[in-house]
Amino acid sequence: MSTAKYAPRLADKYKNEVVPALMKKFGYSTVMQAPKLEKICLNRGVNGAVTDKKLVDVALDELTMITGQKAVSTLSKKDISNFKLRKAMPIGARVTLRGEKMFEFLDRLVSTALPRVRDFKGINEKSFDGRGNYTLGITEQIIFPEVDIDKVNKITGMDITFVTTAKTNEEAFELLKELGMPFRGVKKD
Repeated sequence: MSTAKYAPRLADKYKNEVVPALMKKFGYSTVMQAPKLEKICLNRGVNGAVTDKKLVDVALDELTMITGQKAVSTLSKKDISNFKLRKAMPIGARVTLRGEKMFEFLDRLVSTALPRVRDFKGINEKSFDGRGNYTLGITEQIIFPEVDIDKVNKITGMDITFVTTAKTNEEAFELLKELGMPFRGVKKD
């Protein structure tokens, strides 16, 4: 019987390949200075959630299937009469992934889901926020193999935010590039 603990493929890659590459590129004196991926947040607004409550439940189920972690509904913060929106109405779904599930999701996103995007030429390298975080917009949830296309009644998108400990956009860009994110116009080494 083996006592080896399971570790996601990308977690091993981060430890063995990404950290040494970042230390060499930026001249860090210790591995603790190297930026790391803290969490991945998936957020999905549901159009028409005000009139049909089942749409939020469908979005919750789909996000739960995609991530392998239970999604929670997001609630509106204030009343907006033009949209017939009341405070604390469910209008979306979100999930925050950390640890093993985060690395597993990133691996599936890079290797399986993103290549299934129609006319995919890479992701935009300009979507950093200045503090080392990156947000990726996905227009169709059907790129994930976990979603059964036959059961989808409405194609919607989602935002995926990668939160890193990097101080600058350049450090975060290098970290995500080393982890395998297919940025547009960047050649694989």
